[in-house]
Amino acid sequence: MVSCSKHKWTFLPRFRRHAFGWRSQPAISRIKEAASEIKKTARKDPVLGGEGAVLLLERLSPAIENIDGSSGAIGTAVNNAIMALVPVIAAAPADDALRDKWLERLWQAVDDDCMPYLELLPEYWGELCVTPERASRWADEFADTLRQLWGPNRKPGDYFKGTAACLSALLRAGRNEEILELVELAPHNFWHDQSWGVKALVAMGKKAEAIRYAEASREPHMNPIQIAQACEEILLSSGMAEEAYDRYAIEANRKATYLGTFTAIAKKYPHKDPAVILNDLVATTPGDEGKWFAAAKSAGLYDAAIELANRTPCDPKTLTRAARDAEVDDPSFAVEAGMAALRWLVEGYGYEITGLDVWAAYSHTMKAAENARCVTETRERIRSLVAGETFGGRFVNEILGRELGLDRSP
Repeated sequence: MVSCSKHKWTFLPRFRRHAFGWRSQPAISRIKEAASEIKKTARKDPVLGGEGAVLLLERLSPAIENIDGSSGAIGTAVNNAIMALVPVIAAAPADDALRDKWLERLWQAVDDDCMPYLELLPEYWGELCVTPERASRWADEFADTLRQLWGPNRKPGDYFKGTAACLSALLRAGRNEEILELVELAPHNFWHDQSWGVKALVAMGKKAEAIRYAEASREPHMNPIQIAQACEEILLSSGMAEEAYDRYAIEANRKATYLGTFTAIAKKYPHKDPAVILNDLVATTPGDEGKWFAAAKSAGLYDAAIELANRTPCDPKTLTRAARDAEVDDPSFAVEAGMAALRWLVEGYGYEITGLDVWAAYSHTMKAAENARCVTETRERIRSLVAGETFGGRFVNEILGRELGLDRSP
């Protein structure tokens, strides 16, 4: 085992106070490199890895406080680092004196954090305490302040950094009834407080009651996705996958893209037929059926993908890429994807469409048609489609008219 005080960390001199300017990308790269170095070290020397994790976390906020965090990118990087490093600290076989010192240093970092970048760390305080006894001592440190903050003499705007740490420590200590009592005192029905009540009920084996508790927290200002995720997790952990799917899967797994949502649900519920998942998702977005094309294609549901692409507008560039990718291996599908792309181009859909996009849709469709041995039929379909163009200045006709032997005059 290498002495913690003698080990030379590569990341350490890079995280001095105000080490970074206003741009977030250099800091994000350094944070990822530091986390990687720490995890690699921890595999050989877990205690040294734990010390490195504490060093990084206590130096993070002072080093990045001048960065423009408006995009949220640096905050996400810090949160990812916290989630990666907490298990390193918790798993390290440190003796009681060293672990107590680590916790004191980490709490000082949280207390000094003004931005705040380390606000996620208290959520894991019980895990960092490791033992119920240590967690109970930390909970006692925070509990009186939290009761006072949430008591009848509270003042508007009062905030306590130890709220999540207290509730997390109580959970690790097994003091679940206290969590429920404290959360009842909370002046506002915020999910980040109520969620600890849900966790306490689950820890007590009262999973059905935990779901009712979570559902009772739904209010207009609440994030329904987080509540659905908590309820879904409870049902899945109870082996009730079908009920979890029926009640919460779609709400709990909404992602930034339609494909992302489908992929998340299909991965979490491998027993479900992808076609059923797709149909259930499509039903939630009437009028946007075409946007599920990529999800259907990724699942190998090619007939459904083409049907969806033709039902409502679908991005022509997405359809063209699908035609390009499948023009050799599945030319029949590629022809139909290309035809759908041309159809929506003719109707004026697509973002920042150029003549190159039109030519790409046409050429990939015709290459697929060659492979599918339906060139004459496909060319006639395209010719008929383009000839009927009425949108705007008949842009597609202007591009393909000569190729198709059309009269391009208005």
